[in-house]
Amino acid sequence: MITSSKRTPLTYLVHATVLFLVIIWTIPTAGLFISSIRDKNQLSTSGWWTALATSEQRLVARAHEPKKQVQEGNRFVIRGNLFEGSAGEITKFGSSSLRPDEFEVGTVAELNKGETLQVMENGDYAFSSPVEWKGSRGDRIFYTAEIPPRFTLENYREVLSAEGLGKSFINSLTVTIPATIIPILVAAFAAYALAWMRFPGRALLVAAVVGLLVVPLQMSLIPLLKSYNMIGEFFGVGSKTYVGIWLAHTGFGLPLAIYLLRNYIVGLPREIIESARVDGASDFDIFRKIVLPLSFPALASFAIFQFLWVWNDLLIAMVFLGNDADHMVLTGQLRELLGSRGGNWEILTASAFITIIIPLCVFFGLQRYLVRGLLAGSVK
Repeated sequence: MITSSKRTPLTYLVHATVLFLVIIWTIPTAGLFISSIRDKNQLSTSGWWTALATSEQRLVARAHEPKKQVQEGNRFVIRGNLFEGSAGEITKFGSSSLRPDEFEVGTVAELNKGETLQVMENGDYAFSSPVEWKGSRGDRIFYTAEIPPRFTLENYREVLSAEGLGKSFINSLTVTIPATIIPILVAAFAAYALAWMRFPGRALLVAAVVGLLVVPLQMSLIPLLKSYNMIGEFFGVGSKTYVGIWLAHTGFGLPLAIYLLRNYIVGLPREIIESARVDGASDFDIFRKIVLPLSFPALASFAIFQFLWVWNDLLIAMVFLGNDADHMVLTGQLRELLGSRGGNWEILTASAFITIIIPLCVFFGLQRYLVRGLLAGSVK
């Protein structure tokens, strides 16, 4: 028996929409990765979409020091190659930053005091002078070159070899793991109480949780830090400790966690909860044996969201931990490596891929448990 299925226009629209979204998310990631393995000179002069094309660059190099000069007849000559083993093709050159394209390749350029400079297409150059060269440094050569695509892992080596990077990586894990687990534990109990336990003021608490979602984080940072310092001084707890940042991330993450988990838990079948109560189960037993297993998809979803937020955080870490090298998180260490001017694109792109390694592992790991939780909930 042969059956034929006809796809509706809506099906094609859904497929096209999904494909469009995949492309939209993939292109920036691909561009970031390509930029992270490009030569830093090419990265600063052209976009990642030109990575496979030859780029024109204006560069400057310094000739060999005078001690490498040789006497040829009645002139003293310094020879070398501008590329030093790399590939490229020079189109023009000059001896001044004001006129870097003054001479064509192969031309013998007349300089001051009878000196001459000749640069060939393959990068070979020859400085010639009627008198012996003096000093310890060679003269500069300005040139325009066509550089073929060049890919390297030097950007990653520079980032990974930075001092203190390993320590900051451990500090980020120390901050992120507790700051993810604590809000989930607190929010799960609160969400169950707001969903299935009857007590006065429950609706007001739900409204308060929703209202806290719109409080800007930047407005509450300093008051929260002052309150923590006052309480910590009373109990003898230092201000720049991990406890403070754990509590801060817990406070900022709880409203959203309670809101998401409460909306999920309140949608569980009422018959299961009522049957458990008829059988004599307490609220804690219902929460532990029924609600938690069925709510695992929501718990895993929030865990992914909270982990990504805390892992990528810099502002709260700087406020509650400071710039101390012993407590600096990974984002802070990479910021120090990048510098205040933010012009080192090769470091920025390589750092971005290094920082997403752990979040990707967490996402794919929890995604597996997320699917398992959905299946377990459907069976139960």
